[in-house]
Amino acid sequence: MSVIYSLIGLLLPFEWTEFSYMKNALLAVLLITPLFGLVGVMIVNNKMSFFSDALGHSALTGIAIGVLMGVDNYLVSMMGFSLLFALCISAVMKSETSSADTIIGVFSSTGLALGIVLLSASGGFAKYSGYLIGDILTVQPEEIRMLALILAAVVLLWGFFFNKLMLVSMNTDLAASKGIRVRLVEKFFVILVAVIVTVSIKWVGVLIINSLLVLPAASARNLAKSMRSYHFTAIGISLFSGVSGLIISYYAGTAAGGTIVLVAAVIFFITYFLNQARAKS
Repeated sequence: MSVIYSLIGLLLPFEWTEFSYMKNALLAVLLITPLFGLVGVMIVNNKMSFFSDALGHSALTGIAIGVLMGVDNYLVSMMGFSLLFALCISAVMKSETSSADTIIGVFSSTGLALGIVLLSASGGFAKYSGYLIGDILTVQPEEIRMLALILAAVVLLWGFFFNKLMLVSMNTDLAASKGIRVRLVEKFFVILVAVIVTVSIKWVGVLIINSLLVLPAASARNLAKSMRSYHFTAIGISLFSGVSGLIISYYAGTAAGGTIVLVAAVIFFITYFLNQARAKS
């Protein structure tokens, strides 16, 4: 890590690079925002924005379960519960007993409320309220290495599953006729989203995790003319929002996560009006 720190100081001769926590935060942003941009494309394409939001809300219940079981590493309990939560939502949605937004809304509100109740009953909710907004400045070097491994794994899996994911999102019957195991592909995607949301919730926060997944992809959709450009534009917007939001938050003294979301929101509105102007011309 010392070599990487030296390179950051050499390439970015700014005041904030003198602090290790800012260097760690920058590295985390460079690793985590491409994940948001990549996966966010399929979330927006599949109209699953509420789904990722529900997973973020379930993190509190995962923490509460970890507290009750005496698990020191909350990531383990959050991951286990999020995976179960995601598969349950997917299974109930497939039953088609209610509309998708209703089912997700029920799970989301239940997961959030259950987490608050369990945490408040086991020593006070205030102790864990930091997970609501997150703090990218607390990321540690070993967590950065974990993010690097996750990014590499997701890129490899994306290359293998992308065509199948795309076909399933467009037409499940056509995908099945091509020999694609639709249910398996859908479960793979919800598990992937659950892993990314759970891993990043500590630094991003329950309240804004969904915004960072959706806004870059929604902005890219306003600009992109092909699926390839859609992906690269979403990743670029996500990276730009992350890095510029982090730097702005340092000088403005604001929360990094919220500032990053505001930058992404500004970009969305700019691309929206550009798209509207292009459509009228």
